[in-house]
Amino acid sequence: MRIVLATSNRGKVREIISFFGDIDVVAYTDIIEPFEIEEDGKTYAQNALIKARAVFKALNDENTVVLSDDSGISVPLLGNEPGIHSARYAGADASDKDNLKKLIETIKKQDVTKTPAFYTAAIAIVSKDAEQVVHGWMHGEVILEERGTNGFGYDPIFIPKGYDKTLGELGDDVKKAISHRFQALELAHILLKAYR
Repeated sequence: MRIVLATSNRGKVREIISFFGDIDVVAYTDIIEPFEIEEDGKTYAQNALIKARAVFKALNDENTVVLSDDSGISVPLLGNEPGIHSARYAGADASDKDNLKKLIETIKKQDVTKTPAFYTAAIAIVSKDAEQVVHGWMHGEVILEERGTNGFGYDPIFIPKGYDKTLGELGDDVKKAISHRFQALELAHILLKAYR
């Protein structure tokens, strides 16, 4: 069985491929030209389904199973911003660095040096037979200085609950055990076994 990932984010692609060691996984951009997908859902689950459906339709291969992830970080102090807008927090064409900088600056205005935060991941699986969504969460806090170069996105400022290092400082083996995406991937893996 081959799983096609509805993402061009190389960081996510690497993480997901490393997780599914026993399943053939490819990014959709390795098969067809990348195209714009308007993520106008109100939740992570809706956005994940929008992406998976769009790629499934574009591939035009009913034997394909498409997996899509939508994830983000929420800061309760900021009314759960950036939430589903995490990837575009600093603008439509913002880089990870741009988004990270904006979040740090926004939190600084609240006159705190750290604050609780949590990651959410929704993974959608779309095939000719079914559409399914699973979730994973990781709680912790964000700090106002970047630490570590491992990971991507907001990882350099997020310290998971029970740890004193950021996700940017923790090794991949630790991240696999605790991350929101890997929790969701474990549930997705159970569902995918039914497709074999």
